[in-house]
Amino acid sequence: MVDSDIVILKKMIQPEATVVLESEYQKNIVKLTEVDNYTVTIYGMPDDDEVITIKVDTFSAPKEVFQGTKGECKRADFVIISDTINKGKFIVFIEMKRGKKTSKEKEIIQQLKGAQCFVEYCQAIGKLFWEKQDFLDNYKCRFVSFKNITVNKKPTRYKSKDDIHDTPENMLKISSPNHIQFNHLIGHKK
Repeated sequence: MVDSDIVILKKMIQPEATVVLESEYQKNIVKLTEVDNYTVTIYGMPDDDEVITIKVDTFSAPKEVFQGTKGECKRADFVIISDTINKGKFIVFIEMKRGKKTSKEKEIIQQLKGAQCFVEYCQAIGKLFWEKQDFLDNYKCRFVSFKNITVNKKPTRYKSKDDIHDTPENMLKISSPNHIQFNHLIGHKK
C-alpha cells in the first residue's frame, strides 16, 4: 500500500517543525503559537491522519543562497496541509501578526509566497526521493493573515477581496481572531 501525502510529510518533516493536534470537547484543534507567545486556535480540524501543520519559519532564512531583494528569503509562519474525504485536499498558508501595527501588505504577500515555495520544495522531495509522482498534486491553496491577535477578543472580522482566497494577493484577512473554524479557512461555509 502506498503512503498518503500526509503520512509521507510526517515522515519527511522533523517533529519539532510540526504542531500537534489537540482535542477539546472531543473535537480536534490546533494552537498556532508564535515566538512572542501569542496564539491562534483553529477549531474543527481534520483527524490526525488527514492533516499536518508545519511551522515553516522553523528553518533559517536562506540568506546564504539568495540575496533577498525580492523578498524570497521570507516565509509565512504556518502551513496546514489536509487531505480529507469530505472536504478535499487543501494547503492553507498562514501569517500571524501580533497587534495593529503590522507589516505592510506587500511583506505579508512575500511571506505567504515564501511558504508556498517551501511547500513546492517538499513536493519536489516527495516526487524525487519518495518516488510518489503525484505527491501534493491537485491541492487547493488558501492564503490567510491573522492580525490584532493580542487585542481583546471581539467577534472575528474577515476581509477578503472576493470569496476565494487562493492567491497571496487575495489573502483572507482575519482581525482579532476568536473561535476560528478550519472550514472557514478553506472556504467551506458549513
